[in-house]
Amino acid sequence: MLMVGLTGGIGSGKSAVAARLAGLGAVIVDADQLSREVVAPGTEGLAEIVATFGDRVLGPDGALDRAALGSLVFTDEAGRRALEAIIHPRVRTRTAELVAAAPPDAVVVNDVPLLVESGLGPTYHLVVVVQTALSIRLERLTRDRGMAPAEARRRIAAQADDVHRRAAADVLLTNDGTRDELHRAVDALWADRLLPYAVNLRDRQVAQPPRTDRVEADPTWPEQYARLAARIHRAVTPADLRIDHIGSTAVPEPDSVDVIDIQLTVRRLGDADGVLAEQLAEAGFPCLPETGRDAPRWPERVHGSADPARPVRLYVREAGWSGGRS
Repeated sequence: MLMVGLTGGIGSGKSAVAARLAGLGAVIVDADQLSREVVAPGTEGLAEIVATFGDRVLGPDGALDRAALGSLVFTDEAGRRALEAIIHPRVRTRTAELVAAAPPDAVVVNDVPLLVESGLGPTYHLVVVVQTALSIRLERLTRDRGMAPAEARRRIAAQADDVHRRAAADVLLTNDGTRDELHRAVDALWADRLLPYAVNLRDRQVAQPPRTDRVEADPTWPEQYARLAARIHRAVTPADLRIDHIGSTAVPEPDSVDVIDIQLTVRRLGDADGVLAEQLAEAGFPCLPETGRDAPRWPERVHGSADPARPVRLYVREAGWSGGRS
């Protein structure tokens, strides 16, 4: 099934995007909600937190006092890591249970506030980032959540900045306008990209062949390659295979064909079939069976992308191949 990571800074409107996607049919896994669920009264998670931090993190009703806990760990790196060691494994377990219970053809949207900070991007087929101007985020936090301006700024500063979120984003949704404008953008994303991607992934088929006309060079091509390479690396782990950015998008040129060309090097070409081919297909890179197979001068396997909005050619080649990148 298609796994989408959804993130955005506090006050960006990420929850509004998640709600709209849920209305369109996505299965939403809310990491923040799960982090509360796994430390609810009576859970092992809460008991471990109390054993680690003491009764001072409990409210009068016996539930976790999040404000009290937050004040303890906000400036204490060791305390924060101890808290994460309690919560994160339980959230991962519960997430896996919810994903397993979802229909096999579902679009699963993982709403993860700290996706970028946690380096989780490669675990998803696609990362959607909601970006909103700082002034609007501050206004929302003070107006809608009753935060003091200084507290709102402190909370924003504690998260990843927009530069790092943009680098992690396959899709950037700007939420500086009206709610209707945001809904239209989400609807278009669902119809034009997420649903076709999910179908292609399920059927192990490459999206329509990319256009071959040349376009003006895109300065984000290296970032796009880095995201794709990270997904490929995760897909083939534990094998430690070399991955290279090749082709016209890998070198500075006035214009290029808008296709990210990637080379994956295997010890011998036979390794490209079977398990490896299925791992790549699961990650969104199905094989093109006829392309390049056993041709005399081009011994390779070629994969494409199931993502209709990001054309990719992934060449799996044997180490030492004379035409490969050294």
